[in-house]
Amino acid sequence: MSRAVVTGVGCVSALGVGFKTTMEALYQGEVQPVSHTHLVNSLKNPPAVFRVVDQIMYQQGGDLTRTSHLALTAVREAVKFSFGEKIDVDPRRIGVCMGTTVGSTFNEEEFYGRYLKEENPGVEAIERYLANDIARVVASHLGARGPVTTVANACASGTDAIGMAKMWLDAGICDVVVAGGADELARFPFLGFHSLKNSSAERCRPFDLNRQGLNLGEGAGVVVMERESAARQRSAQVLGVIKGYASAADAHHMTAPHPEGRGLRQALRSALEIADLDAKDIGFVNAHGTGTKENDRIEGQVLSDLVIPGTPVVSTKGMTGHTLGAAGGLEAVLSIGTLLEGRSPVNVGFESADPDCVLVPAVQQTTIERNVAVSTSLAFGGANSVLVITGAEGG
Repeated sequence: MSRAVVTGVGCVSALGVGFKTTMEALYQGEVQPVSHTHLVNSLKNPPAVFRVVDQIMYQQGGDLTRTSHLALTAVREAVKFSFGEKIDVDPRRIGVCMGTTVGSTFNEEEFYGRYLKEENPGVEAIERYLANDIARVVASHLGARGPVTTVANACASGTDAIGMAKMWLDAGICDVVVAGGADELARFPFLGFHSLKNSSAERCRPFDLNRQGLNLGEGAGVVVMERESAARQRSAQVLGVIKGYASAADAHHMTAPHPEGRGLRQALRSALEIADLDAKDIGFVNAHGTGTKENDRIEGQVLSDLVIPGTPVVSTKGMTGHTLGAAGGLEAVLSIGTLLEGRSPVNVGFESADPDCVLVPAVQQTTIERNVAVSTSLAFGGANSVLVITGAEGG
């Protein structure tokens, strides 16, 4: 069976636009969230967010929503990285799998408000929403005629999209799949997380004793994946290998993780087994690490139990915010970049260890000794998804 290799990456977030810019900013660790945003609200102390700077990315407007713009920004870079201007493959063998949580659902708040007031608004807003299914938008842009799927599995969506892409390649359904996630900042999740008392007015502090909650973010992370035999045949540069993927449900609570991290334990063990690797092989972990009390406590305990002590563990959300459905795609790209760089970034925001978490994340840049990265995603609904990614040399 031909392996699923990554030959292109693209990303956009508060760290910047483009893979090179993003990785440079990741290691500098200086990106700050903002307190005042376009998200109109009446909160006295609004949560901080990590927002993409519009003027360096795109001009808003037209029929495409912000989420679609974010997705296409990352897709264009990933395709150019891998193929140049166009994927030179039979369109019937090109698949698209994209994850999102918010998507463009709440772009048209005016419509929903008028509908609730029984004002009988026109359906143009709904048509625009339906037309901005991001997998369909990406497939149309690429001219792809293979399988096209949008995954909406809360904060695991981007990870699940890449996992599904791997399965398509493993099954021989596709030769190339463009996969990842994209999400925009929107008022509904912004106010929703605030109402759950899960968001922070200051920079989030993953795994820190004094963490106060998450910062929402926005962005997109996309990979171009191919069957290795096809990539080698065209002499493509292989950036990494999606070696393992697994997902497991807690079946415990709609928003809280299982007290013992049951689903995450199962997903991590299964992903390593599929990858034919062991915990001792892991060189770096890009943890979900939202900065919320329960997520970090339980994830920290699981990773401390299953990952060899001394392995650098980092949550990159301290510099991107929690980008919801985009998180898994963006963090997969960052994990690949970290393996290529050969050193882990710092867990920004961490100052004091929390004995309930057990885990102490990387507080200084650390050389990665083993060419294997794990990226975890813990989602509402008890969804837990894990990617095991190996570098090009260690694949």
